[in-house]
Amino acid sequence: MIGAFAVAAATDAIQVLLGPFGITFADEVLDVIAMILTWRLLGFHALLLPTFLLEVLPIVDILPTWTGCVGIVVAMRKRQQSETTPPLPPGSVIDV
Repeated sequence: MIGAFAVAAATDAIQVLLGPFGITFADEVLDVIAMILTWRLLGFHALLLPTFLLEVLPIVDILPTWTGCVGIVVAMRKRQQSETTPPLPPGSVIDV
């Protein structure tokens, strides 16, 4: 999870820094790399696809969409894990 956040934050930061220079296809290459790395670190999630498509839009690519997407995916997976994990029985638990 921390690696996915690092990839997302680095991609968003580089895109903001490179924005004024208008380097041809730099944003698209960064988006492809970010999607592949995020997919490898988090596994596939349906929110990765719309995020990738949003990054194609000219103004939206300035927003931290990768970081937001990773945050939402991690929060959804944590919530899903907590719902499926059975609660501990009452009383003290002793590990042997």
